[in-house]
Amino acid sequence: MAIVLAASLAVGLFVFMLVYFFVMTRLIPKTQMHQRLRSLQYGSKAKAEQAMAANPGEVPFVERTIIPFFQSLTKQLMRFAPKGIRAMLEHRIMLAGKLGVWSVNAFACGWVLSIAVCFLLATMIVSDGTFPFVRRIAFLTLGVVIGGFLPFAILNSIIRKRQKLIQRQLPEFLDLLCVSVQAGLAFDGGVSKIVARMKGPFIDECVRMQRDVRMGMPRARSLRQMAQRCDVQEVYLFTTAVIQAERLGTSMANTLENQANNMRERRRQHAKAEALKAPVKILFPLVLFIFPALFVIVLLPSVLVLLKNF
Repeated sequence: MAIVLAASLAVGLFVFMLVYFFVMTRLIPKTQMHQRLRSLQYGSKAKAEQAMAANPGEVPFVERTIIPFFQSLTKQLMRFAPKGIRAMLEHRIMLAGKLGVWSVNAFACGWVLSIAVCFLLATMIVSDGTFPFVRRIAFLTLGVVIGGFLPFAILNSIIRKRQKLIQRQLPEFLDLLCVSVQAGLAFDGGVSKIVARMKGPFIDECVRMQRDVRMGMPRARSLRQMAQRCDVQEVYLFTTAVIQAERLGTSMANTLENQANNMRERRRQHAKAEALKAPVKILFPLVLFIFPALFVIVLLPSVLVLLKNF
């Protein structure tokens, strides 16, 4: 009975986590956009809220009931999250490129729910009574650790994948930008031409950098923020070179050409380093899968002959 109850609670919490993340990442951004449109339509946010209170039938059921429920639940669950986790989560979500999609509160609440689900699964495993007390405590502790580690492991995997894509895309971007600037375009014009024809995480950061510049932010500051959002050494080198070229008044075309050659050489060295790691990486599958088959083929006839003789 206890196993069935723990399994039901674990499955229910898992389904609830899926619904929660769908609401927090898909429905709430659209709702916020609708609220901003209503405030523009009625002239202010207060007037829009008064109009919605006077005519509640005009507000969809999702915005009227479901989203406020999940927002209040988020506030309650955030009490269980550590206080210093907000800044760290905001930084990691920014590195993952999900700053406008994922909220810090939603991820923190998902982290708490993940711990609860894994704890219930561990409880389901040890609830049959055959485990000693120490082993039960160890299983429960392991469940809490896995539940706390799993969301951060997924987030770190997304960050590493995005940084690899940025490293792969940067040399091609620099080659095209160097050709555009040498053809007579300015830096901003070359970037605009490239982002209109390419896609990828680095292109998205360039679009955001251009948007910041159009909003009045200095280009040096927007480039530094772009490098911080990418957190890739090659991007830091590229943005630093562009900022120094603007400050010193040197040729932007020569600077970009040197950066393109440097990035191409770094990419070549990275490929050589990965090739040198191949013998070490292939050692484990060689020992686990190939050597046993060879031992069976080579030694099995001799073993059978010895067994027949003795």
